[in-house]
Amino acid sequence: MTLLVLLGLVSYYVGTLGTHTEIKKVAEEKVTLPCHHQLGLPEKDTLDIEWLLTDREGNQKVVITYSSHHVYNNLTEEQRGRVAFASNFLAGDASLQIEPLKPSDEGRYTCKVKNSGRYVWSYVILKVLVRPSKPKCELEGELTEGSDLTLQCESSSGTEPIVYSWQRVQEKAGEDERLPPKSKIDYNRPGRVLLQNLTMSSSGLYQCTAGNEAGKESCVVRVTVQYVQSVGMIAGAVTGMVAGALLIFLLVWLLIRRKDKKRYEEEERPNEIREDAEAPKARLVKPSSSSSGSRSSRSGSSSTRSTANSGSRSQRTPCTEAARRPGLGAHAYGPVGPEARGSEPKKASHATLTKAENTPSTIPSQSRAFQTV
Repeated sequence: MTLLVLLGLVSYYVGTLGTHTEIKKVAEEKVTLPCHHQLGLPEKDTLDIEWLLTDREGNQKVVITYSSHHVYNNLTEEQRGRVAFASNFLAGDASLQIEPLKPSDEGRYTCKVKNSGRYVWSYVILKVLVRPSKPKCELEGELTEGSDLTLQCESSSGTEPIVYSWQRVQEKAGEDERLPPKSKIDYNRPGRVLLQNLTMSSSGLYQCTAGNEAGKESCVVRVTVQYVQSVGMIAGAVTGMVAGALLIFLLVWLLIRRKDKKRYEEEERPNEIREDAEAPKARLVKPSSSSSGSRSSRSGSSSTRSTANSGSRSQRTPCTEAARRPGLGAHAYGPVGPEARGSEPKKASHATLTKAENTPSTIPSQSRAFQTV
């Protein structure tokens, strides 16, 4: 009796271990994880199905279950609305379907089917592949004849390993798609290719392809090799243009400055006071004939007084009068010399007296003529 009981317990826990399956699928596609059983046909009311996921960090979570005639498929936030049974799980196909596939779905899946004390386990290892992102093509170096140039290509995302390859794009019939003869691949960085000693034949369109198990992406870049002489000519032309523009700017600036200075001088000239300019002269009043006549009349009225003083005035020499009045020239009174200084004064004649009488009346008129009005 005891042996029968033991045999019954052993048979109750006996189960079937399914095969281990590995599936690789590209992200954003649909995947079906297989799980088949034959436990639901005899007794459907006691059938239980459960899918578990063990992620890359070792954490385990329930993906979907069937129990007590109900399906529960919204058990995780990451897979909500993306998981379901692929077929009729009551008829023996409890396969799991995931759509669309994401990188976070990668891991080890376990399918457990239980019915009337019997178990079936299936294991599926799912690997999600990510296509390489579109690579970025770049050039490093000088695009001159005889120099070296590095072609660089790299994808920012994608499942490793990513393989890079460079080739020339055939733009015309008969062009070679291979890289120039003196080309070296950097094996430490597969996306880099060194083109040595560039020639004019190195010019063209180059394509880089980045690929992995999920797919390929590519980019292109154009290489245009220039003559060293042409580069120098371009640099000289640019320098000449810059120098010409600066010269024109300088000439225009000088013309504007000159025009402004001329206008400033014209505006300031009326207000300018010259240091070497003569002081304003006093206005001189020329004696008129009427004043001369009046003075003559006054002279006539005082003829008696002039006659009385004529004797003393006649004794004065023209030299003495010239000395007393520096403003009068010597030629108005006759020559003065040694003879005149040495000789004794002669007695004046009647004509001399007449001249002397008329001279004093004229001198005061000239003195008054230079008075300031």
